[in-house]
Amino acid sequence: MSTKSRNYFLDNYKALLILLVVMGHFIEPCHTNNPVLESLKWIIFSFHMPAFIFISGFFSKRAMSLEKLIQKLVIPYFVYELLYYFLYVFVIHKETGLYLNRPKFSLWYLMALFFWRIITPYFQKIPGNMAIAFTAGLLIGYTQLGNFFSIPRTLFFYPFFLAGYYFQEDWFEILRRHWKAFTLSLTAFVCFFLGTAFLTGTELTTFIFYGRYSYEDMDMPGMEGLLVRAGCYVISFLMFFALSAVIPRKRYFFSVLGVRTMPIYLFHGLLYSVLKATPLLENVDTYTETVLLLSSCVGITFLLACDRPNRFVNRISSFPVRLPKLPKLPGPPALRGGQLPFFRSKGRMAR
Repeated sequence: MSTKSRNYFLDNYKALLILLVVMGHFIEPCHTNNPVLESLKWIIFSFHMPAFIFISGFFSKRAMSLEKLIQKLVIPYFVYELLYYFLYVFVIHKETGLYLNRPKFSLWYLMALFFWRIITPYFQKIPGNMAIAFTAGLLIGYTQLGNFFSIPRTLFFYPFFLAGYYFQEDWFEILRRHWKAFTLSLTAFVCFFLGTAFLTGTELTTFIFYGRYSYEDMDMPGMEGLLVRAGCYVISFLMFFALSAVIPRKRYFFSVLGVRTMPIYLFHGLLYSVLKATPLLENVDTYTETVLLLSSCVGITFLLACDRPNRFVNRISSFPVRLPKLPKLPGPPALRGGQLPFFRSKGRMAR
């Protein structure tokens, strides 16, 4: 892509998000050790994967054949599942099996992305598809599927992918102009959300944003769980929209992180798994150690964005796949007047 046509706003947003993905995982064993880590975990998990998936949906408008999806997602999934399996069994001696229908660590995203790319061109033809996606994301919390084919997370996060799929590039300018409204709405809703949870005695953990756990797993088996999850949807969208105002629009030294998110996403989990098997991460306690940990996350993110990890990922996702006469999946529908089912803009946007 040429310099003139490249959207550095989204590159920079992805750079922030992939850094938060790394930080979110590395602070997991020690997030209860001090208030800074605890607060940081809440902030990160409230929006980083929803925003990442939203942008993935935005970039999924281009039609792609099934053999291409197998090449880019299915083959890498099997390769990295094997890598994690060998790491768990022979390096950190963790009891596990080669359960290809139960993704290890962060590989659920590859599986979910494959399903989203497959079904969305057809699902978007169904009237009220956005409402259906939200309903499915809410109702799946009543099941006990666990990590089976990552179905709970696939359905929970699908509304973010679908919203990104519909989203038009010009609408990011609308978000930038109305950032104050999104920020105020976010602040008001978070206060209401936390206040309601406090008054009702609901014990909240960051698991509410994971999408993996059922309402029963989180001790919210009734309507309470559904309402909390609905609140999570609102918070995640508002966080993504509000932060759109502060993401730079120009190319910077860190923009490369947004271009090379896949090697960072895939390989940081291997390093994290090794360190988690030691007492190093869980013993991070003081604020000095916290700063060192977060600084190390920044260093790891840039290190994994180097040429060698990127070349390895590109080679894995370039394995030739030949399937007979498979048509390209249809692209997104033509939107009239730049309208999304839940997002309407009157008139033409001022430039």
